[in-house]
Amino acid sequence: MTPRDGAIVSLRGVGKTFENGVAALDGLNLDIAEGEFVPLLGPSGCGKSTALRIIAGLSEASAGAAAAPAGNIGFVFQDPTLLPWTTMAGNVALPFTLGAAGNSEPHAAVARALARVALSEFAEAYPRELSGGMRMRAAIARALVTEPRLLLMDEPFAALDEITRFRLNNDLLAVWQELRRTVVFVTHSVFESVYLSQRILVMTPRPGRVFAEIAIPVSYPRDERFRTSAEYAGYCRQVSDALSHAMGGAA
Repeated sequence: MTPRDGAIVSLRGVGKTFENGVAALDGLNLDIAEGEFVPLLGPSGCGKSTALRIIAGLSEASAGAAAAPAGNIGFVFQDPTLLPWTTMAGNVALPFTLGAAGNSEPHAAVARALARVALSEFAEAYPRELSGGMRMRAAIARALVTEPRLLLMDEPFAALDEITRFRLNNDLLAVWQELRRTVVFVTHSVFESVYLSQRILVMTPRPGRVFAEIAIPVSYPRDERFRTSAEYAGYCRQVSDALSHAMGGAA
């Protein structure tokens, strides 16, 4: 399958049924353009993470077709999954260590990735020495170290406190504005999705499909003035209403 013109990711009629008979996705259609920041928003268990794994090539669809830039993808999971026996620099360098990516100057690439997430001074620290937010920064740096075209993020900030989550939202937007990579961001937070995105894909409960697409036509950079504005609150209400209808309209 070839993505539609301008799209880096395309899913057409994608379904996923697991061996136990659970249908996670059914008739999922979406297109994501190069350089977009798009959240998949929906309740827990609606198939958001399953869709992300199909895009990444980590899982096969049971039906339909999926297209994405194979081998040029960074993935950030909900848990940072850092190796406890090596430093932040060692963890960020893991794609090169495993031979999954070639780079003639891996040390320079690791230094750039750590700098982008404000961890340069902690390059020789171990995961146990850092906070949850800093460990997640390291996971993001590891996903960015090969400078992939597509960054997939599976609820990366869900386990963090609100203050840390807000700070990492700002940091992520700063990195995205610098690199302009395509980001697909799974979340169940209306507030986070509105703050981060250019448009939001609201999904139905399982089996998941896109129920609504909502544009957030607010310029970047975004800051606390937007987060506390009436405009932001209005978009949050609009998205909350769409999510409520998606859930209420499910079979």
